[in-house]
Amino acid sequence: MTNENKADLKSKLSDIQYEVTQNNATERPFTGEYDDFYENGLYVDIVSGEPLFTSKDKYDAGCGWPAFTKPIAEKEVVEKTDSTLGMRRVEVRSKEADSHLGHVFTDGPKELGGLRYCINSAALHFIPVAELEAQGYGAYQKYFN
Repeated sequence: MTNENKADLKSKLSDIQYEVTQNNATERPFTGEYDDFYENGLYVDIVSGEPLFTSKDKYDAGCGWPAFTKPIAEKEVVEKTDSTLGMRRVEVRSKEADSHLGHVFTDGPKELGGLRYCINSAALHFIPVAELEAQGYGAYQKYFN
């Protein structure tokens, strides 16, 4: 990304949104807008608008960040090994914008596949079901019918 593009992006995002998506930061637990949030709708990348998760796959993992059992499609996210902080974790990034989203763990609900996508609220933008069509996401209505 060029310096001009970074400056443009920085002007469009809040400080925490920029730090999380561009510099791999993590918002403090239990502070994110979507941690304790359960409206029906679509979660998209705050940078690119690419659809990532639905509310149908969101659950309360008690971890302090929004948790999902799966992305809309595996091809929408990229998983990378993350060895920072002296731990071995799997980082989750958006495919299109390469935004840092969070991490995926194997301690999710077993009956739903066993995965917990622990995602920073700051990396997401929520679109309510009633606004999907108007905001250009009408094709995703099928997930809520």
